[in-house]
Amino acid sequence: MSHPGERSPTCDGFGVSFSPLTDDAGVLVVDPIERHQFRLFTPTTPALEPADPAGLRFPVDDAVRFVTERIELSSVVAVYVRDGEGQMLAEAAHFADESFEPGTYGLELCAPMKLYLRVEGAVSVTADATRTRLAFDGPTEVVVGGRSHHEQPAATLTTTDDPADVMRALSTFSSALKTTSVERSYPTLRGHPPLVERGDVLSIPDGLSAPKTGIRIELPRSLEHAYVAAPLAYYLGGELVPGDRPRIVTDTGFEHRLDTPRGFEREVERVLKQTFFFDCLVRTEGYYKVDLHERAAVEPAVDLDFAALYDATPAERLAATLSVPNEVIRDQTPEWKLTTHVAPTPDNVELLPFVVNDLAVVRTPTATSLSASEVQATAAGEFFRAGDGGPVRSAAADAGRAYVQPESADSLEQAWMGDGTPLGASKTTKQAFRNRLDRSPTAGTIDIVVVCNDERMIDERDVVDGVYGSREELPFDVTVQYGRTVAELRETLTTDVEFLHYIGHIDAAGFECADGRLDATTLDEVGPDAFLLNACQSYEQGVGLIDAGAIGGIVTLSDVINSGAVEMGKTLARLLNRGFPLGSALDVAGDDNALGSQYVVVGDGGFAIAQSESGVPNACYVHELDGDRFELEYKAFPTRERGMGTLIIPHLKDNETHYLSSGFVDSFDLTREELADFLSLADVPVVFENRLCWSSELDFDSL
Repeated sequence: MSHPGERSPTCDGFGVSFSPLTDDAGVLVVDPIERHQFRLFTPTTPALEPADPAGLRFPVDDAVRFVTERIELSSVVAVYVRDGEGQMLAEAAHFADESFEPGTYGLELCAPMKLYLRVEGAVSVTADATRTRLAFDGPTEVVVGGRSHHEQPAATLTTTDDPADVMRALSTFSSALKTTSVERSYPTLRGHPPLVERGDVLSIPDGLSAPKTGIRIELPRSLEHAYVAAPLAYYLGGELVPGDRPRIVTDTGFEHRLDTPRGFEREVERVLKQTFFFDCLVRTEGYYKVDLHERAAVEPAVDLDFAALYDATPAERLAATLSVPNEVIRDQTPEWKLTTHVAPTPDNVELLPFVVNDLAVVRTPTATSLSASEVQATAAGEFFRAGDGGPVRSAAADAGRAYVQPESADSLEQAWMGDGTPLGASKTTKQAFRNRLDRSPTAGTIDIVVVCNDERMIDERDVVDGVYGSREELPFDVTVQYGRTVAELRETLTTDVEFLHYIGHIDAAGFECADGRLDATTLDEVGPDAFLLNACQSYEQGVGLIDAGAIGGIVTLSDVINSGAVEMGKTLARLLNRGFPLGSALDVAGDDNALGSQYVVVGDGGFAIAQSESGVPNACYVHELDGDRFELEYKAFPTRERGMGTLIIPHLKDNETHYLSSGFVDSFDLTREELADFLSLADVPVVFENRLCWSSELDFDSL
């Protein structure tokens, strides 16, 4: 069996850090790259001293020790308790009450960053609806270590455009896996693949090689085949090699053809999802012995020895799990986070490390072309359906833009890496991902700027100003500006902030200012990491911001009616404030707004400006049943830090079942009181009878 920490993550000098709280007694834990913070409250301000991370079972960026008699966490998080040998003793979450006799214990906290505690003595873990408390038998030395979810690529390699060289280059991606055991299904144990550049010769730095799994994937010599198979090769730790026909071959003699009747791309997708899914089930035999819903549903229907599979080699496990017909597990396999349409052109090889890092399904672009007039006709129809028909934020469609409608995919989000402007998918560029890697660490506040350049749209400004920074546990600094001149807006766009929310007019000449137009495509550098340009025809200006340094943003494809845009801006602001990534926020907001199809993400749709209060952002879909009962459908939206393979546990009364956190995880039959209790735990979006609202605003007595 491979230990999940057998390949320690590299620390780039910006890992998790610890410092005393300045406004209370306790410890502030900061992940400066992801802008995440977490607080450990203690009775008195502790004296922090450096600690040896080797005493912790899992890899960490840094560790400290201090003496205290108890620790109170700033929210309820799952706490895994292990003995000195690493054996799981308990998992404590909402309403926990666990006590342990004196001994050596390791406690893993599922906070916004990975936190590990080591204590010697008696330990108790209790929790209510809002906080978790750790208590010891008197003053006790506690060692705390932390690890950021963020990973930088370890190296850069160069490849020619020859498909055989590209295959060798892509085969190095699995060098970033921290383990080849089933624990690779945890997102924190899958590192970022090395970067790829194009050149005249193949050049791979020493140490970048696939792990010895005994698995190879044979493919025809084409970029199309290599690109589609890249995520599968990464996850399996398999080597891509030229062959006569597409197939997987192992050193145990197992063979699995990829040119099946469902087609090469769909078969690769099936193998990736099925292998990943069974890893998630089998890993419950190891370090996290939890009650997993999906395992309980699948295990009786398959003839597999899960304990034996946990100790099997990757090749043996692959052969066993692919023996199961896909229809047996299809209904339990979680909805995939992302499908990315990648044109098989030589330059797109440089995008693949980022695509694979998201464990996205890769498809060759297939889409329906649409004219600008067709898109404008759709927008006009939505204006009428929106209701009052109020003022429009700008004018003049871009008749020269080429639109494409990607084919549907079984995933929460789609990204488009080809020609044309996509509808219903993020328009992703290499520059956006490069900008993400260049992001500067900061342990300070989350800076947000709201710009309103039209006093007639002041309603949206007032709404979003009250939304951003409304969470007490996060340090937001919100600045509101209005009536900006060209010079003033240029200064705003070149100032380093986390997020820009623009309200006003945009046309072919750029942002409308008090004294003229500012064209963002002429800027060499910009400061905001992300943005929402809530104005008509803001697509080109958004792309200009990405080209100049931004990571991602939400823009419009056409004219948007003012009343609908105000509601869209308000909803997006609340979702982003609650930790939804750009793509997921647009997915939820767009379903509730008649103008939703006119908004699109440019750049990196996985970027989030804040951490989620519950770890993984979620939305609840509520339907009234007979009498005083309601059906609650719980939907989770993976983030880059808590991606595919993350576990969640809906904190419902008497529920101790875990789920894989992607898409609709389950439905629950609840009384009115049970529903109210559950939705009071956090302010989350709730779709009640097809209407989007927020749990903090629901009047449960009137439901």
